[in-house]
Amino acid sequence: MTLVAIGACYIDTILTVPYYPDEDEKLRSSSLCRRRGGNCPNSLEVLGQLLQHGPRREGSTLSLICVLPSASSVSSNRIQEGLGDMVEIKNCIYRERFSEPASSYIIMSQASGSRTIVNYNELPEMRCDEFESAIEPFHTAAEVPWFHFEVCSTRILRVPQMVRHTKDTLTLNKGRVPEVTIECIRYIRHRFPEASVSVEIEKPGRPGLQQLAEVADVVIYSKGWALNKGYTTAEDCLRKQMPKTRQASLLCCTWGDDGAAALEPTTGDFAHVPAHTVEQVVE
Repeated sequence: MTLVAIGACYIDTILTVPYYPDEDEKLRSSSLCRRRGGNCPNSLEVLGQLLQHGPRREGSTLSLICVLPSASSVSSNRIQEGLGDMVEIKNCIYRERFSEPASSYIIMSQASGSRTIVNYNELPEMRCDEFESAIEPFHTAAEVPWFHFEVCSTRILRVPQMVRHTKDTLTLNKGRVPEVTIECIRYIRHRFPEASVSVEIEKPGRPGLQQLAEVADVVIYSKGWALNKGYTTAEDCLRKQMPKTRQASLLCCTWGDDGAAALEPTTGDFAHVPAHTVEQVVE
């Protein structure tokens, strides 16, 4: 298995407070925690643990592609250490003039459970020619790669010749992230015709996500996105999305405390897994 995840990697600083403070109020935090964040690195870490402690397949490769500070920086080294030996970051885009990673500062209220998040990222965004170069080593991989996209607020800048049959040039803003992700997927289809592509459809109200779902092999929908579209259950979402996603071989939807569901469009087979109940949630 060769899995390549493309997304964002953040360092989260979490301040736990008794309640959310008013503006200009001074409040003592009850705890402080720093850890790595980001859907893709977190997913790869879990997959790495499963491969380590299960019947590991020989030649399994988990690789993260994101923008990081200098390869010799303390932050990049800590990110690699945190991910463990099972996850590679050598194909990431390193900004050698920078030492600080993308960062999130999270205020977590014990009274309400709310999480207020402020992001900061001074790293120059990934360009499409850099994306093309980053995935090129996988062309000689022993197994056909699987590419997974987290459609986050990270911007990808598109430059001429990234998709060789496309001659126009576009600078992407946050509202057009899915559009350029689609161009990246088209490049993968051209360069890696046998590869599988999966996408996360997560943020409610973000334009272009429906079009993105239509070009992927596996689509993972969030409860928030589904509710925003008027779907009432995970099954409702998947069955109504099925005719809109003719490329897909598998549709999945997470639904919080109601678990998760999956649908195979070619057969109509549906499966639901209830959520595992735990006594105490660990952040």
